[in-house]
Amino acid sequence: MGLQVMNILIKITFLITFCCAIKINAQLDTLQYLKTNFEIQKSEYIGKPFSYLLNKMTQLQPKTNWSNQGKDLGKTYSTNFKFCDMDYSFSNAVTLSIEWQEIIPTSLIKYYEKKNGFYFT
Repeated sequence: MGLQVMNILIKITFLITFCCAIKINAQLDTLQYLKTNFEIQKSEYIGKPFSYLLNKMTQLQPKTNWSNQGKDLGKTYSTNFKFCDMDYSFSNAVTLSIEWQEIIPTSLIKYYEKKNGFYFT
């Protein structure tokens, strides 16, 4: 009976390790995609509409968005776009941070954040 329990524990450990490896590999693929296609070529996107950047993201789109306010609480200066589900967005998620050329009123953003539950639409 002890051998059966040991075999089950080995299988469970292997399964957990396999699942973690898949998740880590997916994060690395996401990071590589963003670095190769967007971070290195960021000058291509400066001064253009945000839709231009989104249209270039053919393989992957952000899943959640989080606005950042400066000292002036009524204005949003940047937004972090995360490429994972809401449950994972508070840990070491791959993040694309956009600084807006024109400051956006926070009230406008808060409406959509609440409406969509921080999910990117």
